[in-house]
Amino acid sequence: MDFFRRVALGPLILAVAVWGSGCASKPSAAANPVIPAISSTAQLRPGDSLNIALQGVPDASASTVQIDDQGMINLPFIGSLQAAGASTAELSQRVRETYIAKKIYMTVDVSVSVTERFVYVGGEVQRPGRIIWTPDLTVAKAVQSAGGFTLYAKETAVTLVREKTAYPIDVKLAQKNPNEDPRLLPGDSLQVPRSPF
Repeated sequence: MDFFRRVALGPLILAVAVWGSGCASKPSAAANPVIPAISSTAQLRPGDSLNIALQGVPDASASTVQIDDQGMINLPFIGSLQAAGASTAELSQRVRETYIAKKIYMTVDVSVSVTERFVYVGGEVQRPGRIIWTPDLTVAKAVQSAGGFTLYAKETAVTLVREKTAYPIDVKLAQKNPNEDPRLLPGDSLQVPRSPF
């Protein structure tokens, strides 16, 4: 009788074992993608706030401007000027040459300094918006600075956008392993999607 019971239960046990292995959760990706640092942090980017000081002229002044989405700044007397992609030294020279070429000043000393740089965090975080960039800012730190995830956030599928290219980031993995937590560059943006559950 014991023999017949074992023979009858054998296929059932095998079926349960096969079904259980099929239902096991698939392991998540072992690593986040490697994200190229396309632009140097020395290059100015859209969203950067700048202080531009004019000296050595009768009406010395300082202007605070922000680089717009097209990479332009707007200055008194000369209007729009390309700023994104240049270093602060290159932009200083460009501003100086433009003032002289337009005969607004014969000589002028220009200094450009970056006052603030930002990354952007949107979607399912407590406080979406701009976060001041620092050289040690990572994806996980940016999410924490935005108040952390909401209850509905899909933490394993955050999108990092850099230079018009999107990269999927598993922030849970980044929190467990700092080597999987990419550093952010000024102008990067993070989008946290809503989980379907």
